[in-house]
Amino acid sequence: MFFLLFGLRTRDEPLDTRILTCEICGWTAPQARFARTTRFTLFFVPLFPVQPRKHLLRCGHCMALRTVERSPSYA
Repeated sequence: MFFLLFGLRTRDEPLDTRILTCEICGWTAPQARFARTTRFTLFFVPLFPVQPRKHLLRCGHCMALRTVERSPSYA
């Protein structure tokens, strides 16, 4: 029997939400900002990040994702 003892895990951490105009659909809708981290896991325990932390915006209308700067003022 073969067990996979290592792998990758991606987690999204919600940061905040603001009302902005989406660059993709053009609607003024809530834009949720979150941080995405991918970590190497061993025996289902996350050990260290394998990619730099990304900050993303998700449109509340079209659900499109786009990357943003890490600064808190992304208006």
